[in-house]
Amino acid sequence: MSDCITHTAPEPVFAEPWHAQVFAVTVALNEAGRFDWPDWAARFSETLKRNGLARELDGGEDYFRAWLETLEVLLAEQGAALPDDVRDLHIAWEEAYLTTPHGQPVRLSQS
Repeated sequence: MSDCITHTAPEPVFAEPWHAQVFAVTVALNEAGRFDWPDWAARFSETLKRNGLARELDGGEDYFRAWLETLEVLLAEQGAALPDDVRDLHIAWEEAYLTTPHGQPVRLSQS
């Protein structure tokens, strides 16, 4: 009788594409010298504590929303991504998403 080993595909590291994207952007900004990783880690830890006071964070959507919040605050403090600009870009992407026919690539209009 031969031993049969069943291999299963590994679980994805990121549950959603945007989780991987915000992680990659953060790493790239760190590597470009926009901030030090220990400062980032301290800021992110504070955001997690603040957002997790009422409940346990599950490491998925809420974790990466806290990650994005930390990144947005850090970039706003540096003057690189002001809150109004981030909000306007979010609205533009949402509008593009909602008005793009199913199956078509979502693109921002060139205004």
